[in-house]
Amino acid sequence: MRESEAEVEAARRTEGAAEPAREAGRGAARTPAATADREASGAGERGGRASTAARSGAAPGSEAGAEGARGTRAAADDAGGCGDAPDDGARGAGASVVAGAGPVGRPGERDTVRLRDGEPEETPRYAPEWLRLREPADAAARAQDLLDPLRIRLANLTGRTGALAVHDLGCGTGSMGRWLAPRLDGAQHWVLHDRDPYLLHFAAVGSPRSAADGSGVTVETRRGDVARLTGDALAGASLVTASALLDVLTREEVVTLVDACAGAGCPALLTLSVAGRVELSPADPLDAEIADAFNAHQRRAGLLGPDAVTVACEAFEARGAAVRVHPSPWRLGPEEAALTEQWLRGWVGAAVEQRPELRDRAERYLRDRLAACAAGVLRAVVHHSDLLALPRPTGGTS
Repeated sequence: MRESEAEVEAARRTEGAAEPAREAGRGAARTPAATADREASGAGERGGRASTAARSGAAPGSEAGAEGARGTRAAADDAGGCGDAPDDGARGAGASVVAGAGPVGRPGERDTVRLRDGEPEETPRYAPEWLRLREPADAAARAQDLLDPLRIRLANLTGRTGALAVHDLGCGTGSMGRWLAPRLDGAQHWVLHDRDPYLLHFAAVGSPRSAADGSGVTVETRRGDVARLTGDALAGASLVTASALLDVLTREEVVTLVDACAGAGCPALLTLSVAGRVELSPADPLDAEIADAFNAHQRRAGLLGPDAVTVACEAFEARGAAVRVHPSPWRLGPEEAALTEQWLRGWVGAAVEQRPELRDRAERYLRDRLAACAAGVLRAVVHHSDLLALPRPTGGTS
């Protein structure tokens, strides 16, 4: 999908405030180096996740067109900074959550990315504001220790000529590319997959232009459905990446993704999958109960939630890949107050959506937590896991 020059310029203006976050996870904008290809059956980011609160935050793509996404942005502008919760506590939280930070879908609705033939467009679930807000925390959390074995494998790829072909599944606004491309040597061509054309636009506009050694980086975008990802969609891939995606998939969808990666015979770096553990300081007696309800919400309708990394590891290993897993926690303090506020609202909101009987106690809990956040005394560690899968080497590579 080719964007007009006017739209590109508008996106640059809209996302101008995101410049300081370019070295991080998701959220800012990029510069288009290629045109969008709407035919591929790719994936979808920071994928539509109805309860993204669920994850540590947001996830891959949204589920609607540009106009709907713009409406989401407008609504998100009303979300305030960290401070006291509304009098209605957890009820008011939903109205104050930036799209993507908490449950925004219809009750019982699946939140993975969808692009089925004849399926109507839906309201987007992920606003660029949320992705931009969490991008620095994502960048700080991703496991640097997995980069050296990845670099070694990429340097030893057999039969490769030209640029590395990197497929970013559920790219959202492109934070993974902004984080990873400048950390890898050599020319790179990134293929960005997402369900939401609006987010794809931002991803293209904000893509990095150079690799770690100064080599060029180019980009193209593809709109598609992670649930229908095939080996053909990844043909010629040197590397597959995704961020905050695995935990909003079902077992079947994870196996489909793993099969596609195995078919391409390339490494996969899948970061920031929710681990189901949260540490808050100071502690509150309701912490564990909210966390348990949240994790149950993550597993609704067959989604894997905190079990996703284990399932993905087993699937990759069954196909002969060597798998490494490394923790990648968000560490949130006073400097991340705006993110902490949105995460709290979404986290508690998802718990109450899962267990409505928690509502009264959750209202008090959220008020107290937001007050601590505003006072600069709240600390949170939101645990995630990063996974690197290296296929069995061929031709004597290691």
